[in-house]
Order: sequence, then structure tokens, then C-alpha cells
Amino acid sequence: MRSLTAFNDGWVFHDGFDDELMTEPRPGQAVRLPHSAVELPLAYFDETVYQRPFGYQKVLAWSDAFEGREVSLVFDGAMADAVVYLNGEKVAAHLDGYTPFEARLTEHLRRGGNLVTVRIDGSENPGIPPFGGQIDYLTYAGIYRDVWLKVVDRVSIERIKIEARDVLADTRSLSVRCEIRNAGDAGRGTLATRLRDADGREIARADAPLAGDAVTLQMAGLAGVALWDIDNPALYDVEVVLDSLGGSDRLVTRFGFRSAEFTPDGFRLNGRPLKIRGLNRHQAWPHVGYAMGRRAQERDAEILKHELKCNLVRTSHYPQSPWFLDHCDRIGLLVFEEIPGWQHIGDAAWQREAIANVRRMIERDWNHPSIVIWGVRINESQDSHDFYVETNRLARALDPTRPTGGVRYITDSELLEDVYTMNDFGLGSEELPGANRGRVPLRPRAEVTGLSRPVPYLITEFNGHMFPTKRGDHEQRQAEHVTRYLQVLNAAYGDPEIAGCIGWCMFDYNTHKDFGSGDRICHHGVLDMYREPKFAAWVYASQADPADGIVMKPVTYWARGERNIGGALPLIVLTNCDEVEFRYGSALVKRIAPDREAYPHLPHAPVVIDHRHFSPDELGLWGESWAGLTLRGLIGGEVVAELRMVADPVATRLEVVADDHRLLASEKDAVRVIVRALDQAGSLLPFLHDPVTVRVTGPARVIGPEVLTLTGGTTGFCLETLGAAGPIGLEVSSPRFASVHLALEAVAG
Repeated sequence: MRSLTAFNDGWVFHDGFDDELMTEPRPGQAVRLPHSAVELPLAYFDETVYQRPFGYQKVLAWSDAFEGREVSLVFDGAMADAVVYLNGEKVAAHLDGYTPFEARLTEHLRRGGNLVTVRIDGSENPGIPPFGGQIDYLTYAGIYRDVWLKVVDRVSIERIKIEARDVLADTRSLSVRCEIRNAGDAGRGTLATRLRDADGREIARADAPLAGDAVTLQMAGLAGVALWDIDNPALYDVEVVLDSLGGSDRLVTRFGFRSAEFTPDGFRLNGRPLKIRGLNRHQAWPHVGYAMGRRAQERDAEILKHELKCNLVRTSHYPQSPWFLDHCDRIGLLVFEEIPGWQHIGDAAWQREAIANVRRMIERDWNHPSIVIWGVRINESQDSHDFYVETNRLARALDPTRPTGGVRYITDSELLEDVYTMNDFGLGSEELPGANRGRVPLRPRAEVTGLSRPVPYLITEFNGHMFPTKRGDHEQRQAEHVTRYLQVLNAAYGDPEIAGCIGWCMFDYNTHKDFGSGDRICHHGVLDMYREPKFAAWVYASQADPADGIVMKPVTYWARGERNIGGALPLIVLTNCDEVEFRYGSALVKRIAPDREAYPHLPHAPVVIDHRHFSPDELGLWGESWAGLTLRGLIGGEVVAELRMVADPVATRLEVVADDHRLLASEKDAVRVIVRALDQAGSLLPFLHDPVTVRVTGPARVIGPEVLTLTGGTTGFCLETLGAAGPIGLEVSSPRFASVHLALEAVAG
């Protein structure tokens, strides 16, 4: 049977590469994977510092378990142009930085020690997607995903593909296609397939003789199996056991029964209409770029699903971590996954590599029930008929169960995909010259596609660079940022021809000098780089059913002179309550319903408190003095939420919150810690920019600097384990506040 073990510890990193590294182990920096070749500052850096070669070395000791078996290393992702050597012999090369590859070691292994050397090159090689033009994100060099040591018999299971059929019928069926490696050496053999539920109970089985490189097994008449859905992500295991004269193997894959369909009348999940409400995600973190492990990947999925209340994420603009996709499966978050690229299409060799990326992406991820569409067009590229005929043909041949999409920003584009996927940045184009001017949240489908027939239509980006907003920006800009999200979401909900819309983007991210705010950051997110919410994040959260959490968030810092001219009206309250009680001081009280006039289509329109709700005499109560604000959210006449904001905020305390207090010592684990400066009512102090010092004791370190600066009243950092178990002490201090101490622990399991 197979063995698959983590191969992440014990690497030596070299800042540079020369040919001697292929044959001689040399002293260097001891590292654990995932690893970033260069740790960057948060902002204002030279992105070319990692655009060069680097080396990794590790000694693989001989094991008796290798005797007569196939031994390989599986790389989940290395950026980029990776070459793997074993004892000086080149055993694998892989150009792409986002898809996995396998380095076969078998013939080159020696009894004793075996030197594994990996050369990666962070240069933006114009022969590799997404390079060749400009890209609005960074591609951080390093072996930034996990590496696995794989040991199997000569004859083994290469991969399996699971297709659920008759999903909406009373009884369902299942097809399991098994691809066999070295099938010619198998001799006689059998394949046994078992379907099991989450508790391990066997539901169905199928057996077949081993015949050729691929065998498909069928299971029919499946009754009582649950559908995978965003509210009930029911998962099942398919176990395949190979038994042959040439070897034995066992592979278990998780999947879900579900139907996902894009139609000209919208999107349907398991036959019911569902309006897509999502965000785009880059896979980057401050300082270490892509090199964050399982916990951080899973946490991003949880933020999208549980905090932002999204139902879909687009993996812009490349395949993302298996940990992330696995968690999307578990928690019920839909995924739009696409191949690497950004606007530029290269020469014939470049296009062949992009077509190969289609294959690698789909073969890696075709069993994920969360994935509902393949992106097979380079993001925002021009039409390229022959190229995109082939990417679509290949995707449909590999996986006929999912539609294809191709993200563009040009109108009247040739539609070769199944879904017309469009980046609509019309809202904000009033700042553009001439014929491009306008302020329409979303353009009609027919106007964009130029087609006389109705086609499935999905908005894949909006806002973003049209109105970049820092989390600590002026209140009126924050309110306009919020309004733009409200307008687009309202327009999408109001148009049955639109399957939904995916905002740009989840969080701010580092970028090249050609983009962003000059600080190497694109401030395009509804969250900042540490995943702390801007006001616009609550636009998404407020659309959830109140049973999934009450939301009542005023878009204000509540300061008399923060806005132009002064005052706080109009005041937007993002909420899923029936009404909001507004109390100014002790004299002025109003109950105000959601603004259905401006936002008739949203599941939960905001409450907009403005001059419409006050008489001239009541407005006069604002006077020369400034009073506190109390908001109460009501559902069915009952108070379900209350918030108080003071007129005289005073810096009162630091709040320090860790996502978890237990970390794993057995892998490279990291947990996010958020620091907030609060006033006496618990509100953020948005214009406090004091320094904060972090001190750590025990087997952990701070990723990045230990002296931070509050920005918009908050900052964050990640705490990373160092490989040993034990207590971790964390102290966060600032001259203005009492120090805060947290007790964490690195555990062995």
C-alpha cells in the first residue's frame, strides 16, 4: 500500500544557486516548508529582490521501504521554473508556479544518504504564464506549498475521477474512473470501490477486473444520499483498492453529490435558484507572500463564508492551495477556479504551457464539489480564437460535468465558453473621459455580450481599482465605498439575467510598482491585508439571514468634524434588522426602516438616516455641542442588537485577539493575531497611529517586525511555530496602554 508523508522539515535554504548545490550539501539557513525565499516589508519595497534563482537542499535517507518500490516527491507548488536534482541527476522540471508536479526518484536512489536539490527562479520568465506583460500582483519566490514523500508499488493508482449522475432523481448513480500507473506490469488484478458516508458506513460497492490503463466502475440505485449544498455540505468518501500481481494500492477521495447549473435565467444549485454573492481572493499574506500553510488557508475560507457571508470565491488568478479548496468543500463555499494569467497572451510555447495548466488544474481538482466552473481564459485578455477553442475543448473533454467561463473586460467578446463571465467596472467610469463616462452599477447583459440570444452571464469583478479605499480613510470616502458595493449588489439581485457578482476583492494585497498606491499595496479589498474589515465588509455580512447572525454596523467614526462641512448625515447603517432605533443624546429618538426606495432588491437593504427623517426643529437639536449615538436593531419589534458610540472618545485599552490559542508544533503552523485600540465604549480609534511592540517567549516567532504601527486603529501579525512543543507567551504593549498578555501553546499532535 502507498505511503504519503510530509517532507517539509529539514531543508536548507540558499540565497542564490550554483551548480555545486546539485552534488554537495552546503551550510545554509535551516527552514521548514512552506517557505518564502525573501520576507518583504509590509509596504514600500523593491519587488525585484526575489526575482532571481534560489536553492533548497535536503538529505533523504535510504529506507528499506524503498526497496523494489516507486519513490517520488510531490510538490504542491513552487514559484517558479523549478528543477529537481537527486544526487546531481536532474529528475524533474516544472515551469508553472501554481500547479503540482511529481519528481520520480526511484532509479537514482542510493543506499545511505541522498541529496535532494531544488532550484527555483523567482524571475518573471516571459515564457511562463502569467508573465510576459504586466501583472497586478506579486509572485513570491519559494517552495511555498507542501512537499510530500510518496512511496507506492510498481503498479499503483494514478488518479481517480468521480462523477455523480442523476443527482436530482430519487436514486442516484456514481461513476468512478481509475487511472492506473504501469498497468502493463500488473498481470492479473482487481479494483474494488467502496462508497462511505462521513461516519465511515459503507453505502455501496463495485468491483471490476483490472484491464488496461483506466477502469471505470459504476454504482447505481443509490438512495438516501444527501446532496452537497452551501447550507449542508454533505461529503462522502470513495475508497479504491487495487490488488494485482504487480502491486497493491489504496486511495481515498472525498466528494459530494450536487448539481450546479448556469442558465440564461441565473444560477441553480441542486435545482434551486441561488444568486451568487462572492469575492475574489489572492493567496497572499504580509511579509511571506504565498508561504502560509493549512491553518491560514482554511481561515481565509472561513472568513469568506462565516464572517463575510459569501457563497462563492473566485481563485484570482490561478489555482490555489489544496488546503483552501478542501475547506471550501467542508464548509459549503462555492469556487470559481481559473488558470494562471493576467491580460497578456504569449507566443505559441506560452500558450501550450497555459493549455497544460488547464489539464493540471482540472486533473488536480475535478473531485471538489465546491468548484462549479472552470476559468479557461487568461483573465482580462483579448479574444484569441484558436487558443481559447483549445482551452475549452480540453476542459470539456477532461470534465464534462462543469461549465467553462472566461473572464474578460471587453464587450462584444467572442463567446467560446459556456458562461459569459465579465469584469464590469462601469460604476466609477464617470471619472473616465468622453464616451466611457457613466454611472450605471451594472450594464445589461445584451449590451455587454453583443449577442441577440440569451446566455448564462456572471459578473466576476466590480469596484476594486475604480475606488481604492484604505481601511482608515476619511469617513466620506468609506461611505462612498460602501454605497458602490450596495448599488452593484442591488443591481445584481434585481436582474434575473445575472447569475450573481463577485467583488474585487476580499483583501488588500501587495503589488508591482505599476499598480496600487505607490506603497506596493492595492487597497482594493473589503478587508485590509490582515483580514481586518473595512466598512464595506459589512455590506456583504449584512445580507445574511438574521438566523445566521445579527448585523448592525453604522458607517461612521461618529465625529462632528470628520465629514466635509460637519455632521454625520447621511448615516448608513448596514443591517439585517427590520428597523433601527436611532438615539442622539437623550432628546432625539427615531425608528427607521431599511431604505427600500434606493435598494429594492437587496435581501437586506441598509437603514439610511438622513434629512428625510427629521423636522427642521429636530435637526436644530444637533446644535453646537456633540452628543453620543445609540443604535438598537429590532426584529419583530424586539431589540436584538445595541451599539453605543461616544461623543468624547478616549484611548482606553488595547484589545488583542488570536484566531486560536493552540498551534501545531509538528508542522509549520501560524495563527493570526489582531491588535485594536479602543475607546471607552469599545469602538476603534481610527486615527490613532501609536507604535505597538510584540514580545514572544517559547517556541514561536513573529512573522515580520516586532514593532508595529496602528493604522486605522488596528494592526496585525502572524505567530509561527518553530518545531518544538511548549507554552508560548505573548505580550503586546504600547506607551499609551496597559500591556496585554496572552497564553498560547504549541502542541505536538
